[in-house]
Formats: sequence, structure tokens, C-alpha cells
Amino acid sequence: MGKTILTVDDSRTMRDMLKLALSGAGHTVIQAVDGVDGTEVLENTGLVDVIITDINMPRMDGYAFIEAVRRDPGKRATPILVLTTESEPAKKQRARDAGATGWIVKPFDTEKLVAAVRRVAP
Repeated sequence: MGKTILTVDDSRTMRDMLKLALSGAGHTVIQAVDGVDGTEVLENTGLVDVIITDINMPRMDGYAFIEAVRRDPGKRATPILVLTTESEPAKKQRARDAGATGWIVKPFDTEKLVAAVRRVAP
């Protein structure tokens, strides 16, 4: 059964690629352009099954967005996958410390992305 997934990325191309990959696998995709937009979308749409976020974004970066999501008691258990060009161990650890569930490096492989979503939200 398909999941509802929020994607948060300032790149329109990346949002389009994520939507194509995830909707093609039967998921419903909601999009946000940065962390501020992502928190507003979550407030307005309620619960989602999985969140996929970039790290480097204007207004509110991925770390601050993850921390904001984790402060909401109703969303503490929502899986959050970080999708970014960053691959440094310190940045991965910072994302884990903020509350990220997993890490995927761009450019992503569609099958691996869909498998990661399936792993964190069976």
C-alpha cells in the first residue's frame, strides 16, 4: 500500500525527480520548497508516513527542519530520510543527532530510494 511522503527540497528539479520516482512506486507525494514551507505543510496536512529532506536550503536548513519536526510529539516517530549531496560523517552524525532516520546521497537511485522508504515505513 502506498505511503504519503513529504519531500522538502529547494531544487524544483529534485522535487520533480522525487515525485516521479515515488509516485511511480504508488506513493502520494506532498512537496515543500524549504524547511519553513515543510513545517507549514505538516501543520496543514497533518500526518505523513515518511519525510525526505535536503540539508542545504534557504530560510530553514534540513537540520533545523528535522529538529522542528521532532519537537512535535505527534511526529516524533515519523521516519525522516535525508537526501543530500553531502557525505561527510560529521554531517551524517549531526543529522542523526537532530533525529534523522537515514541518509541517501544525491544523485539517488530510484530503486534504492523506494527500498529505503519501504524499510523505514513498511
